[in-house]
Amino acid sequence: MTVRPHLRPSPGSIPTSPGVYRFRDEHGRVIYVGKAKNLRARLSSYFQDFAALHPRTQTMVSTAADLDWTVVGTEVEALQLEYSWIKEYDPRFNVKYRDDKSYPYLAVTMGDEYPRVQVMRGAKRKGVRYFGPYGHAWAIRETVDLLLRVFPVRTCSAGVFRSARNSGRPCLLGYIGKCAAPCTGRIGAEEHRELAEDFCSFMAGDTGRFIRALEGSMREAALEQEYERAARIRDDLEALRTALEKQSVVLSDSTDCDVIAFAEDPLEAAVQVFYVRGGRIRGRRGWVVDKVEDVGTGGLVERFLAQAYGGGDAGGSDGPSGPGVPREVLVSAEPADRDAVTAWLAELRGARVDLRVPQRGDKKTLLETVGKNAEQALARHKTQRAGDLTTRSRALQEIQEALDLAEAPLRIECYDISNLMGEHVVASMVVFEDGLARKREYRRFSIRGTAKGDREQHDVASMYEVIHRRFSRYLEEGRKSGELATMGEEGPGRGAPPEGEGSAPGKFAYPPNLVVVDGARPQAEAARRALDDLGIDDVAVCGLAKRLEEVWLPGEEDPVILPRAGEGLYLLQRVRDEAHRFAISYHRKKRSAALTGSALDDVPGLGPARRNALLKHFGSVKKLKAADPDEIAQVPGVGRATAEAVHAHLNGGQERNDGG
Repeated sequence: MTVRPHLRPSPGSIPTSPGVYRFRDEHGRVIYVGKAKNLRARLSSYFQDFAALHPRTQTMVSTAADLDWTVVGTEVEALQLEYSWIKEYDPRFNVKYRDDKSYPYLAVTMGDEYPRVQVMRGAKRKGVRYFGPYGHAWAIRETVDLLLRVFPVRTCSAGVFRSARNSGRPCLLGYIGKCAAPCTGRIGAEEHRELAEDFCSFMAGDTGRFIRALEGSMREAALEQEYERAARIRDDLEALRTALEKQSVVLSDSTDCDVIAFAEDPLEAAVQVFYVRGGRIRGRRGWVVDKVEDVGTGGLVERFLAQAYGGGDAGGSDGPSGPGVPREVLVSAEPADRDAVTAWLAELRGARVDLRVPQRGDKKTLLETVGKNAEQALARHKTQRAGDLTTRSRALQEIQEALDLAEAPLRIECYDISNLMGEHVVASMVVFEDGLARKREYRRFSIRGTAKGDREQHDVASMYEVIHRRFSRYLEEGRKSGELATMGEEGPGRGAPPEGEGSAPGKFAYPPNLVVVDGARPQAEAARRALDDLGIDDVAVCGLAKRLEEVWLPGEEDPVILPRAGEGLYLLQRVRDEAHRFAISYHRKKRSAALTGSALDDVPGLGPARRNALLKHFGSVKKLKAADPDEIAQVPGVGRATAEAVHAHLNGGQERNDGG
């Protein structure tokens, strides 16, 4: 494993300016993005003494086939460009943080005419105010239940809201005073929006104003001897104070900061963030990361800040898409390039940001608490994870040895066929790189062929079709981009990477090291035959049979038996099961669309009622398609003209194909 000679640029050709560089593999795929204050000094370090490099850096450099760089004006611009390229290319050798669990948020849909308070997970949406994240959804519901006494904002779904509006009767919360019932016109849209804005202000930390206002109203009611109203206001005050007690007071009232701490080992790291607003902990969140590049704690901090704040993905409540950058960011270690990161954060916030490691007092104590949470999160992740980086490497090595491959199968593609009695035949393609799923590169296929024979013959023909289609696209896209040489020159699948900034890779641009098919020897041989017909001989193929978990190679009479408890077989099972899950989900979607009559959506004059009547009468679109217009016209409510339109719509495509 050495550096490719052509990869090493002459030192004089590299500028000494700040910039961002990219390493690409032999297929033109970006595998690493980095930035540097001095490009010449940074890039030269990769080629000085290969043996002295970190093992992960050695792997990256030996995998690379091309190197390019872009000069920028300042270190801040370099940081921004590095983040945008990492987000665009998703390089396999760059550190990428992922949530250690799915965190719920308290969300207020301020973009709606009647804003709604609800629990939300997943990607943030425009027009929604977010608060949190919280450790548990029940904690959000407890808080909301207390605050609805004072801020009776709508919490019902769109369907319940429409139903109440149509009936003129509010839901239970409207009757007990925990909803202002805008659905029935009890208050108008503007009044309800003011309630929602007050709710958001309270959650954002402006609590004193509302408590003082309620205390004044309670005293006024008592002076006027309206004791029942005073008692209700007293209960409202208790509800607000109870909600505040659920948020721990850790710092002074004026403190807005994010407290970030890391725990790490040689292979992985965990990060925990506590969001402090108005001196109270408003939420917390955690991430884990594989240390796929040689990076210290300062480098981890820098990359985390770029991902968290650059993508609006750090949680919190300061903006419509998540938290803005607070006045203070407290970290357990200074980022590798502190000045550039601080300037970038200040640019995002539009004001000065204090980025530092606290040395004493309450903030240092809080950081230590966050650090303990990070240590516990890392320990929990290590026990829960199916296999760490070492385990995945061992799995790939076992597969390489068992299948007698020239190199470890860093990219594995797995294919599965799904159908029900020969109908709605679909196939799935899932991709694993370095033992981890790359869901962005999953693909699904509708099988076009009309294979005859029994189920096994049908599956074999379908497998041939999907492999042939996938790799035909690979060859086609490679030739278009210039990545592949024409057949007979450099051979299929290998050539020069695409040049220039505009050479974006296609959907099927990257070949795998190993193709795994769900099945035994016949399916594996069908896949091999499809590759041979295309002239591709540098992609290995195997089949994994479910019954005894045997690995079948094309042309071999006997299967390969991997150790039952080995990591190699476990990885192949995960890949196969993921392909099966993905195929089944697509098959069910197609079957559901057929059963719900989506094929009838475009029939002129056929509404939902008569469409449902037709499906209920015939049982399926297939049986409806086989009926003649007289039989269709017998369905109550369906006239002769509609029956003929349905028959022509369902059978017109078939008649045109037969006639063509």
